[in-house]
Amino acid sequence: MRPVYDLVLQGGTVIDPMTGLHQVADIAVAGSRIAAVESRISPPLAREIVDVSGRIVTAGMIDTHGHIYEHVTGRFGLNPDLVGVRSGVTTIIDQGGPSCMTVNGFRHYVAEPADTRVLAFLSAYLVGGLEGHLYPELYGPGQTNIEHSVRAARENADLIRGIKAHAEVGGVSRWGLEVMRIGKAIAREANIPLYIHLGQLWPTAADNPDIDADELVRELLPIMEEGDVLAHPFTRHPGGFISEETGQVHPVIWAALERGVKVDVGHGSHFSFDMAAKVMAEGIVPYTLGADMHGYNVRVPSVTDIEDRQLNPFAGVSPFNLTVAMSKLLYLGMKLDDVIATVTANPARMIGMSDTLGSLQVGREADISVLDLKEGAFTMSDNSGARVTARRMFVPEFCLRGGVRFEADSPLVPPLEEVVAA
Repeated sequence: MRPVYDLVLQGGTVIDPMTGLHQVADIAVAGSRIAAVESRISPPLAREIVDVSGRIVTAGMIDTHGHIYEHVTGRFGLNPDLVGVRSGVTTIIDQGGPSCMTVNGFRHYVAEPADTRVLAFLSAYLVGGLEGHLYPELYGPGQTNIEHSVRAARENADLIRGIKAHAEVGGVSRWGLEVMRIGKAIAREANIPLYIHLGQLWPTAADNPDIDADELVRELLPIMEEGDVLAHPFTRHPGGFISEETGQVHPVIWAALERGVKVDVGHGSHFSFDMAAKVMAEGIVPYTLGADMHGYNVRVPSVTDIEDRQLNPFAGVSPFNLTVAMSKLLYLGMKLDDVIATVTANPARMIGMSDTLGSLQVGREADISVLDLKEGAFTMSDNSGARVTARRMFVPEFCLRGGVRFEADSPLVPPLEEVVAA
């Protein structure tokens, strides 16, 4: 019997929420494509067999919230492959790094050289995500251009899958919500989703410090339409899903979800166990999960300006990545298959690429992630200082990106003992 497959992943627990598959199975890869998914594939048919028994095998994970415009966004941008394939993630979506003025550089210097599949939501602002939006004077409605942004999104449709903007109290204290309306106009004309950051980013303006965060949410939500995305639902800042007046989810949030607005975790420096528990107790579960790692909230290898990096509003570094964030959703009571869906099938649908990404169907490009779901007692923390003990923890082992294997050896993957000690 002559080998017909280059590689067979043997005996893993295959979870594919898009097709409903959840069983122990073998997956064969020929060249860059998935060639077979069967309960057992005869070993002589494979040139190489990798035993993944006891491991979870999923479609290549999609991180919906990355910051990877390395160097151009200053200290904010991370290397795409360190948060991508070397973390077990095959696709990463930059949120608001490139703008209509800088998208060509993003394509040339980030997307094309990366081994990871790189996509982006275009910034609604002309300058994009410089230094993590550290300087609010760069981000008013006068620093936008609808026509140019729509043209850039259309001309880069293979790369640009949405528009990014911020609805937060610091910006509203300066300009109201006009930038959100501009962002929506760009997204509508380009026929792509609008992704809105909730919660505080900038300090409020000195001459208008008292912003009603509940009123901000009530004014924002009618702007959003089916397919648009609300990020940071579990933010520890004012202006999230929980009303400061009632301590419950805003009624306008429910109305938005009913008309098809989606929810992305956007973990980053915003995630609060307390807020997550309150929101999920009311029956809202996230649709997608973005890690939201950047140069201010993780330990970047080989940096020498640690003190300067502490001068930002992001509450310091912590040991987290996409799989740690997935573990937090498990801890909060989401079912295993639903957590897997937040990083596979659901984000593929969110960006309109479910015909090519987010599933392990035969004939698709072989983007595959292999995870270990360890059991024990693991202490996890959030940026408000809360600590919890979880019984299960995802750890990435390796991934295939277009059939090519990458070990999960990124220094940005927190060592398990570091997560435990957090």
